[in-house]
Amino acid sequence: MGSKIRIKNMDFFYGSNQALFDISLEIPDRQVMAFIGPSGCGKSTFLRTLNRMNDTIPIARLTGTVEIDGKDIYAPKTDVVALRRKVGMVFQKSNPFPKSIYENVAYGIRINRMHKDRADLDQRVEKAIRDAALWDEVKDRLNTSAFGLSGGQQQRLCIARALAVQPEVVLMDEPASALDPIATQKIEELVVELKKSYTIAIVTHNMQQAARVSDRTAFFMLGKLIEVNPTEKMFTNPDEKLTEDYITGRFG
Repeated sequence: MGSKIRIKNMDFFYGSNQALFDISLEIPDRQVMAFIGPSGCGKSTFLRTLNRMNDTIPIARLTGTVEIDGKDIYAPKTDVVALRRKVGMVFQKSNPFPKSIYENVAYGIRINRMHKDRADLDQRVEKAIRDAALWDEVKDRLNTSAFGLSGGQQQRLCIARALAVQPEVVLMDEPASALDPIATQKIEELVVELKKSYTIAIVTHNMQQAARVSDRTAFFMLGKLIEVNPTEKMFTNPDEKLTEDYITGRFG
């Protein structure tokens, strides 16, 4: 299985403060890569470099390369709007728009002019909601406010919104950290299902979650990539003492 994303010698700075140090990493196509590590170790910053979300911070800068399908996404002529369509993002806190359930999902399809007519739009919206494992719960109230959904449903709606524009990569920044165990389980089951069609990178504080959903795991510490390995190896026989100490709860 080829690599979807290749990062080489990446350094990342907020002004004069270096947040990531010489990161080199590959994320295979249609697998789940989990990023673990203590708070403030650079996991979310790293995740946001993969769709140039950090561009919104004026003092942020990156050196090294980030390639998706062999193309450097930081090259001068990169179409950042097209990049973010290809690399969707789901945030820690669900953030539905103040619109109906239907309009939340239709929004990206409309602004990207991806539909031919209303019937096509309806089909695309339904597919995205089905792909987010939410259809059976909301199909009879698509025109009601998204704010009427539970927290877990709102998060799956945000996943549906990300899927609606047909990305190839989905980034998830602690997508279940604010949810109860049942809603968390639904998100985890969804992640495992989605990797059949998408490459997924997920930041999680929950080590059990990383063990359950990911194929590979990367461990970050103080802005450095300490280790990356198949998840099973990482949690049973890590290469680095630091990784073992973190996973067994000796620090972090």
